[in-house]
Amino acid sequence: MANADIRLDRVGIAAVLKTAFAPMVNAAAHEIASQIGSEAIVDGYTTDRNAAAVLVPAEQQATDGVLTRAAAAAGLPVRQKP
Repeated sequence: MANADIRLDRVGIAAVLKTAFAPMVNAAAHEIASQIGSEAIVDGYTTDRNAAAVLVPAEQQATDGVLTRAAAAAGLPVRQKP
């Protein structure tokens, strides 16, 4: 079998990561935030791909682990720090 010359279309991949997956990323962040309540804030942003951060008061995370629990309930893998 002949060796194939494969080249990644980095610009095309970046465009897909910025557009096609944006609704899924935002939906996951909003699902997590909705489980926490009105104190949670979703901050969507774009770097080389679409991303979102769920912000919660530090005290709630420190005492009750609200963000960790909501992420686990949404089906995201949550691990204890080694």
